Order: sequence, then C-alpha cells, then structure tokens
Amino acid sequence: MFPQYRVKPSKSSSVLGMVIGIIFVCIGVFQFISVGIFGIIWTLVAATITIYHAVNVFSKEGVSSYQVDVGAHNNTKTTSEDIEADIRKLHRLMEDNIISEEEYTRKKEELLNKW
Repeated sequence: MFPQYRVKPSKSSSVLGMVIGIIFVCIGVFQFISVGIFGIIWTLVAATITIYHAVNVFSKEGVSSYQVDVGAHNNTKTTSEDIEADIRKLHRLMEDNIISEEEYTRKKEELLNKW
C-alpha cells in the first residue's frame, strides 16, 4: 500500500478564513436574514466555512482539503541502463540458482517490452 497524506490549510490561513467567516455570518444575521431564502443560505454557508476553519485552528487533526496518494502512479521512464542493470541482476540470480531459466527468460522479456 502506498502512503497517503492529508493536506489541510495552514493555521494562519484557517485563522483568516475563520475571521472572515465570522464577519460573513454577522452580515448574514444582521443584513440578509430578513431577505428570505438567500439570507438563510448565505448565513448557513458562512457558518459552515467558519466551522471548517475553526476545526482546523483548534484541533490537532483538522479537516483535510484533499488527500494525496504518494507512489500510486509511477510516471518515470525506464532507461536502457536501468533495464540492462535489471537484466544483469536477473542473470546473477539465475546463475546462483535462485530463479529458474524460464523465470529469467520471462522476466527479461517483460523488461525488454518496457523499453
């Protein structure tokens, strides 16, 4: 399994987001709540943003914005030197009777097909 890392906003950006969220909640409560459904939606969204950032400020774990899977995709190209070194290692394994000649041939073909 590849390691996974959770990415969350920094404390300083969460503090700023929380302060702005509080300001937007106050605007929603004092200005828009009488407007109707728009005021209610505005206030609820502002409260959600404020709570999200407050959790990131005051808790140790916080709420991650997204998750990164490290190593899940290997986009590096193999060079001929890498393949040659791998084939030489396989040949040594075969000479030491660790793998059979059939396994050596099969793995060698796989490596050559990568190139």
